Amino acid sequence: MEEHKYLDDLKEIRQMMRRSTQFLSLSGLSGVLAGVYALIGAGSAFKILEAHHLQEPYVILESYTFKKLIAIALGVLIASIVTAYLFSSYKAKRNGETLVNTTSKRALYNFALPLLTGGVLCVLLLRNGHYGLLAPMTLIFYGLACVNVSKYTFGDVHYLGITEIVLGLLAAYFPGYGLLFWTLGFGLCHILYGGIMHFKYERNRKK
Repeated sequence: MEEHKYLDDLKEIRQMMRRSTQFLSLSGLSGVLAGVYALIGAGSAFKILEAHHLQEPYVILESYTFKKLIAIALGVLIASIVTAYLFSSYKAKRNGETLVNTTSKRALYNFALPLLTGGVLCVLLLRNGHYGLLAPMTLIFYGLACVNVSKYTFGDVHYLGITEIVLGLLAAYFPGYGLLFWTLGFGLCHILYGGIMHFKYERNRKK
C-alpha cells in the first residue's frame, strides 16, 4: 500500500516538473482544424491561379490576383492562430492551468523567432520578384520554428518540423509545384500530426 502511494507521489512530482518546463496546453484538434483551413485556402488559391493563367502566364506583385492570394494566406493564418488560442485556453482551463505563464512565453519566443525571420525573408524575396521561393521558404522556416519550440512542448512537434523542412527542400528542388508541397505541409501534415497528438495526449487522458 505504501509502495503504491510512493509511486503515485513520484508520478505527481514528475507531472509537476514537466508542467513547469513544457507547454502542454497545445491542442491537437487545433492542429487538425489548421490543416483543414489550409486545404480550403489551397483549393481557393488553385482556382484563382487556374483562372488567372487563362489570361496571363505570370502573377506579379501588383496584380489583383496576387492580392487575393495574400488575403487567402492571411485568412488561413489568422483563423489558425485564433483556433489555437481558443482550444489551448480551453485545455489549460480544463487542466487547472493558466495559458500565459513563463513556460508558454518561452515556447512562444522560440517558435516566433524563426517564424518572423522567415516572414521578413519572404517579404524581401517578394520585393525582388522571387515568387517561386515563397512556398519553400515558408515551409522550411515553419519547420525550423517547430523544431525549435519542440523542446518546450510535445516531442511530436519536432517530427512535424522535420517533415515541413523536408517538404520545403523538395518544393525548392521541384519548382512549379510549390502550391502542392504547401498543401501537403500545412494541410495534410497538420491534420495527421494534430490527430496523432489528440489521440495520444488528449483523448486517452479523458478516459
